[in-house]
Parts: sequence; C-alpha cells; structure tokens
Amino acid sequence: MAELFEMKEVEDRVLLLAVSTGSEADTEACLEELAELVKTAGGLVLGRVVQNREQIHPGTYFGKGKLDEVKALLWETEATGVVCDDELSPAQLKNMEEALDCKVMDRTMVILDIFASHANTREGKLQVELAQLRYRAARLVGLRSSLSRLGGGIGTRGPGETRLEIDRRRIHERISVLKEELRNVELHRRVQRTAREQGHVPQAAIVGYTNAGKSTLLNYLTGAGILAEDKLFATLDPTTRSLRLPDGQQILLTDTVGFIRKLPHHLIEAFKSTLEEAKYCDIILHVADCTNPQMEMQMHTVYETLKNLGVAGKVIVTVFNKSDLPEREPILKDLRADYQVTISAKTGDGVPALLETLESILRGRKIYLERIFSYQEAGRIQEIRRFGELLEEAYTDEGIRVKAYVPAEIFGRFVS
Repeated sequence: MAELFEMKEVEDRVLLLAVSTGSEADTEACLEELAELVKTAGGLVLGRVVQNREQIHPGTYFGKGKLDEVKALLWETEATGVVCDDELSPAQLKNMEEALDCKVMDRTMVILDIFASHANTREGKLQVELAQLRYRAARLVGLRSSLSRLGGGIGTRGPGETRLEIDRRRIHERISVLKEELRNVELHRRVQRTAREQGHVPQAAIVGYTNAGKSTLLNYLTGAGILAEDKLFATLDPTTRSLRLPDGQQILLTDTVGFIRKLPHHLIEAFKSTLEEAKYCDIILHVADCTNPQMEMQMHTVYETLKNLGVAGKVIVTVFNKSDLPEREPILKDLRADYQVTISAKTGDGVPALLETLESILRGRKIYLERIFSYQEAGRIQEIRRFGELLEEAYTDEGIRVKAYVPAEIFGRFVS
C-alpha cells in the first residue's frame, strides 16, 4: 500500500526589524502593520528588534552590534528569517544574509507575496508578476541563497517564482512581454472607460487605506459579493458595479486596491492602470477606518498616493467607516474633503446619509430642464430617464410637459 505524505507549506518564523529615525510611536505603528502583513502572508512573528539611529545603515540596515544581537535572538527563538520594515537595497540584502546566515526579507517582498496570493484576474496576475520581476531582477544574487535555503514561504509564491533562477537577460525579456500584455489590457480598460463616459453615467472610485472597509461598503450598496475579510489586501482586483440611488439617479462604483504606507514603487508602476481609475472618476469616496488609532496617518497616506497618481480636482467624500465598533475615534474630521459622513458598512447605519450626499452631488452636476415635448418626441423622455432625473411628467393637449435634471454635457440635446 502506497504511503501517503501530508504536504505542508513552509511557515516562515520571523523577527521584525526596524530602524527608528524619529517618532517612537510611529515606528511602533509601522511594526504593528508589518506584523499584520506577515500574518496575512502566512508567517509567524516571534519577536521585534528596533534600533534608534540617525539614518539607516547603508550597507547592513542595522549597525554591527545590533546585527550580533539579532543573530543571538534568531538562535534563541529558532526563527527562520527576518523581515525589515524598509525596502532593502541589493547590497543590504546580501550583507545581511551573510551576517545573519538566514532568510532576509523586507516589507516590499511581503506585500508582493500577498498580492501574488490574492490576484485572481488575468490583469491582476500580470501586474503582480511584473512587479515581482522588477523587484527581483535587481536582487537576484541576494535572493538566490535565501530562497534556496528554505525552499518556500514568504516571497516565493506567485507567477514569478519559477523565473528566479534564470539569468537577468531572460528576466528582462519576460518583463518586456508582460509590459506589452499590460498595454493591451490597458487599451481594453480605456475602451471600457470611454463606453462608460459615453453613457453619461457618473462614476465614483472607492479608495482608502487597506482594510478600511471598501469592499464591505461596495457589497452593502450593490450586493457585489466580493471578498471582504479583516485582512490587509483581502481584495486586489478592481470591481465596478452600478448603484441606483433612492431618487432614481444612477452611479457607477469602482472598488480599488487598498493603499498602505511605504507602498512599493514597483507596485505603483505595475498597478498604474488600475489605480488610475480614480483619476478618471467624478467622485472620490475616501473610506477611513475610524476605529484605527493611526487613522490620521492612514488618511495622509491615501492623499499622498492620490497626489502621486495625479488625481486632483475631484469631489471628495470622506466616509468614516466602522462606527458600530466601540473603539471609534470621538472626533472625526477631514479638512481636505468636500463632504464627510459616518457610517457602518457592516450594519448599514449612516448609509442613507451617504446616499443623500451622493444624490446632492450628482444633482449639482446637472441642469434643471422644464419643457413641453411633442408626442413625436416621446423617445426623448426615455433618454432623460436614462441619463437624468425625471421629476415630473404630464400629458397635455400641447404635448408632454417635463420637469427634470439632465447632465450638463447633454443638456443641449433637449433645448434645440
């Protein structure tokens, strides 16, 4: 009888390393977030080490004395590797591996690994592989020893893993192929965007820090049925759904990938076409977790990321989410937003106020129309229903008397 073997994925048991160059509280918050990232990636955190320095050591991240301390802690805890809170240079990666004789990872590697696990669509998988290869191409020498030492775990998953052991020339060839495929996908996305614009249906992009509740909100409003978990980057691929507001107006809602501090440059570049959905929308729905003590910092990160993407001049509605939880912040303000509401996307509390806000914004973008259409022009009424907001419709001897709000860009169709 054949013997059965249970296949178990390698679990990384790691120490978290961080260099504190400023606020101790900020460093602690970064490490808390890094611990959540490692947990989401399937790793186990056994300890944390922080070194206070004026700046990160250019060659080894930590100073020599602190590295010796880390090496001793690795032996004591039986940890299999370390994760640094900053992106390491190829030299830092190589030197730390030689000094610690263990697997060395950084924040970027962990985030890339999570993205590799959560990408479901063709576009998402292409974007992740491109980001992985760009990151690994520059660190191929340093990564070889660490990945071959353990044979799995964080940083080794995803479509790019089988190409780690091929030379740089082959990697760059693959990067070129991926970029071309993504250009084709981006062209398709542009065609879809043009079709939406021609439909004159306004669009709102749901943005926010990872795990703020964006997907939960989209599910509540539209029944989208997308994954919503209490994890960082639970959903990766953007989803667009139509929402009919209580007054009959229609809006498209697009859920975007969550933002995070120190978002890797490779990811911003690879996911640019996805992230730029916010650039072409009419309204930004900025979802913030009002129970998180780092909410202000998270909101700042979101605004900085939007700025880097060139998103400007949009109507911003800040949605303070998770109001049903007792640990919510007592005072909620966002001076950079045009509107703000407090809701619970889980229970629906406050959602009617959000919908009223959206109705008001959309109505403000339309022009009031009052006119009598002949019965031969009855088809125009259907056009108003489709693109505008029909307030009153009366059939008289003169024709069809209409009172409505219509989008400014098509107002001319109904007055000529």
